[in-house]
Amino acid sequence: MHRILFVCLGNICRSTMAQSVMQYLVDEAGRADEFVIDSAGTSSEESGNPPHRGTVEKLRRERIPLVAHHARRVRAAEYDKWSLIVYMDEDNEWALMRLFNNDPEHKCAKLLSFIPEDSSFRPRAHLHDGTVRDVADPWWTGNFDDTYRDVRAGCEALLATL
Repeated sequence: MHRILFVCLGNICRSTMAQSVMQYLVDEAGRADEFVIDSAGTSSEESGNPPHRGTVEKLRRERIPLVAHHARRVRAAEYDKWSLIVYMDEDNEWALMRLFNNDPEHKCAKLLSFIPEDSSFRPRAHLHDGTVRDVADPWWTGNFDDTYRDVRAGCEALLATL
């Protein structure tokens, strides 16, 4: 069983989008019984709120069902519950390393790190210095199309590895 937790800052934009996209992909692949998928945030400021309207609208346009979800904060006690904890940016990584005692079982990974370095995906996930770029936060950019492009590509690459 693959138990995947997607994480961003507030859990109303990127991680909720990733949860919905990944659930859609595993359902379409006929593999839903192999997965438990959830999402959470590193902050509690959005706790209890529904997904951002930009996420809802983008998923609707792409005909991807929105999972029933309200924002919540990830807790340290959850570490053992998940086989993979997938985050969106470096700030999320920093928060997760603190929360999960530097990730002793190496369960945490940035979403775009699943895209192979030789992929034709553009813009490239792997930067020239070898680092993996962040999934842009549409809370700040207002651009849910670019976020969806990154989330979809990352989730497809992730599913291909499992």
